[in-house]
Amino acid sequence: MFISDSIKYIGVNDHANDLFEGQYDLPNGMAYNSYAILDEKIAIMDSVDTRFGAQWLENIAAALEGKTPDYLVVQHMEPDHSANITAFAEAYPQAKIVATARAFAMMKQFFGTDFADRQIVVGEGDTLSLGSRALTFVLAPMVHWPEVMVTYDSRDKVLFSADGFGKFGALDVEEDWACEARRYYIGIVGKYGPQVQMLLKKAAALDIQTICPLHGPVLTENLGYYLNLYDIWSSYRPEEEGVMIAYTSVYGHTKQAALELAALLEQKGCAKVVVNDLARCDMAEAVEDAFRYSKLVLATTTYNGGIFPFMQEFIHHLTERNFQNRTVAMIENGSWGPTAVRVMTGMLEKSKNLTYLPTTVKIMSALNDESRAKLAQMAEELCAPPAAVEAAPAEEAAPAGEKHVCQVCCWVYNEEKGLPARGIAPGTKFADLPYDFTCPLCKMGKDRFEKM
Repeated sequence: MFISDSIKYIGVNDHANDLFEGQYDLPNGMAYNSYAILDEKIAIMDSVDTRFGAQWLENIAAALEGKTPDYLVVQHMEPDHSANITAFAEAYPQAKIVATARAFAMMKQFFGTDFADRQIVVGEGDTLSLGSRALTFVLAPMVHWPEVMVTYDSRDKVLFSADGFGKFGALDVEEDWACEARRYYIGIVGKYGPQVQMLLKKAAALDIQTICPLHGPVLTENLGYYLNLYDIWSSYRPEEEGVMIAYTSVYGHTKQAALELAALLEQKGCAKVVVNDLARCDMAEAVEDAFRYSKLVLATTTYNGGIFPFMQEFIHHLTERNFQNRTVAMIENGSWGPTAVRVMTGMLEKSKNLTYLPTTVKIMSALNDESRAKLAQMAEELCAPPAAVEAAPAEEAAPAGEKHVCQVCCWVYNEEKGLPARGIAPGTKFADLPYDFTCPLCKMGKDRFEKM
């Protein structure tokens, strides 16, 4: 498959693996993408999963038609993209390996060698000429590993985006891009929104006509659609107006409340209502829905003085990925001493910009007239325009410290947290850092930081 007249696809499809990273369901398989850039010099872009090493080397040989590659560019060291570096090095002993310094350190960890005699170490803005084109390397740390870079081909205006703009699913299966790209992004990259935002700002300065990710299809049309979704996802804004109801239920009473609320919302013409039984649904899909829609209802039982395990896991997934900027409502059930609302609120206390509905629903064992009336009131509030609902009072939070981001590697200094490992106490202002302070990741000085 040609990406352009001089870029060939040499990746593979995987229909054998049922779980990506040991946790994400793969109903339509997975693609591990690799590309060959054919010029006066030949560059291979990334490797593939270890189980497909022989096929990948065959793909390279077929694409090159007797020629040999000059470079292997390693953008990301996660094993599904780096496992066959050693096999490549053995097959093509004259080829150089191009990567960041952190990537070479990881090669030493994975393979016992960092290929010291074959290294080309690159950093932000470095270029590599292949003849009629230059490859420009753009650092993208924590999108979603610290060594990551992306690569821009100036001649064909192609961005090789590493895991950015990737999705679940093999390339020989037709399916909607956004659904599986959203699940992939939220699950795997979602924690690192600020770093993705920094990469998007860098990408905005490039004339990009094609995006070649390491998973999923090559993107060639309507790139603004994909870039806009990434901007929404990485800034933690709701993608759609709607209500996602997530519930756990032991004997069916909490489930009944969740379903009755859903029916009330639909009767009132709520734009979109999605219900997830956290004990039975794909947890990654439920997390995806929570980030997709503007409002979230959490309904669970008090369990062992806390909350039901699947709800606890679900909220953990949300907070781990910086869940914020949403309206949240809560339903609790308990035959004695219900504490679920208090526990769930506590788990979300560090989440930013959450608006809690003033109405909560307390069920004592089973729904009755009083709790049904509360359900109806909750439905009214969920369907009302935002200005019509007076949010529940929240404790006044202490002012958070400023954040300053390194413009080279995107590491963030948070004044509230400080940097105790270097003896910098929480609450230390950026301006008060020592004059010789350097970024822990890229070692750049204070002058390379900007206020977020």
